[in-house]
Amino acid sequence: MLGVMLVEGEDGLIHRLPDGTGVLWAFSGNVTLTDEHMRSRQTNHLDGFVPPVFDLLDPDGHFKRKESEISLLNLAIYKMEKAGGGQAELQAMKARRKELSEYLQKWIFDQFVILNAAGEKRSLTEIFSEQGMIPPGGTGECALPKMLQYAYSRKLRPLAFGEFWYGASNGREVRTQGSFYPSCTGKCGPLLPFMLKGLELEDNPLAAAPKAEPVIIYEDSELIVADKPSGMLSVPGKGAGESLLEWLQRRANRLAGASPKQGPKVYAVHRLDMDTSGLMVFAKSPASQVELRRLFEEKTVSAGEGQVQKSYLALVTPQGMVCGSGRIELPLAADYYDRPRQVVDYEGGKQAVTEYELVEFRENGDVLLKLWPLTGRTHQLRVHCAHSEGLSAPIAGDRLYGGREHPRLCLMAQSLSFIHPVTGKKLSFELDPTSF
Repeated sequence: MLGVMLVEGEDGLIHRLPDGTGVLWAFSGNVTLTDEHMRSRQTNHLDGFVPPVFDLLDPDGHFKRKESEISLLNLAIYKMEKAGGGQAELQAMKARRKELSEYLQKWIFDQFVILNAAGEKRSLTEIFSEQGMIPPGGTGECALPKMLQYAYSRKLRPLAFGEFWYGASNGREVRTQGSFYPSCTGKCGPLLPFMLKGLELEDNPLAAAPKAEPVIIYEDSELIVADKPSGMLSVPGKGAGESLLEWLQRRANRLAGASPKQGPKVYAVHRLDMDTSGLMVFAKSPASQVELRRLFEEKTVSAGEGQVQKSYLALVTPQGMVCGSGRIELPLAADYYDRPRQVVDYEGGKQAVTEYELVEFRENGDVLLKLWPLTGRTHQLRVHCAHSEGLSAPIAGDRLYGGREHPRLCLMAQSLSFIHPVTGKKLSFELDPTSF
């Protein structure tokens, strides 16, 4: 990942635009350089880019010396295990290795002394411990923290910044060259609030409130069908405003003239991603919730089958050709250090299957697709559209997976059919597709 930042100030500028604005560049982690003899080495210093917050690759530094000590222990343990050495000595060596590793990791976090725009400074250990956390390995080595640290240390004022991908994807993640992506949530998520303190910031587009109200499509004594707007959570979550479930509960209490504790209850059946809009079903009794959940969890093998049938519309921007119809099977798993992002994981991922059909081409090069998710994995349709082994066509407005700029995520749960939990009759609903 590469980073770029516009700054104001005179000292320590690496590049300057014609209008006088300063520009900083950074890369995440380290880079590998190869000399004329094809020998390679890693470095975190590169001409034209900001330096690291702390140089862990200094060959004469404390980190490298302790790292060598751990490497020698690893070798000794390997040789002893292969030779069938004494267990007592082997366990002592492993205990020493663990002790050294834990000490070195803690030492690293203490050396990363982080600055912010308010003139404060704290170590990574302090920043994370205040949130009841331990920093993951590699924290502080991403592009944005490097640029912010460099700017603060040289009295430069950040004006704008972003991180974008350069090069080929590693196959697991959805990364498209030239596309901008938000900072990771595992390493930078707890760190950036401290580093950005003292700056005037625009609202976070990933946490923006929905621009529309939910709409009730159908309601009877047992269930509610609602059209959820993009930007609203399906069920309560941390720091993201009122969810659709809470909105429906508040509405039910208001209609009944009752308090939240005494009023009628609304129960969740299934979910949509916060940024996905469209049709959702909620139950009005525990019995109906159980039956509807059973229907929604039923596995299907093809679109149009099963007791619950649902389809989505997606406006995508293809990186190549998209054929008329097809099937995508890519197993998905959570990106541990960057939730809620998902990655393609052939070893530990869960099966995810999507069928699709091309609906129309748009003059600007976008394509409207109809999608049928045969499984219900997190971000399934978004990853299957964007990934190079899927359609290689990110959904417009998808900031997590490289979609082109758009006011909202252009993904809508457009049609839904299911069996009524009490009457046994089939109910079918469909939203107007012309909004896409």
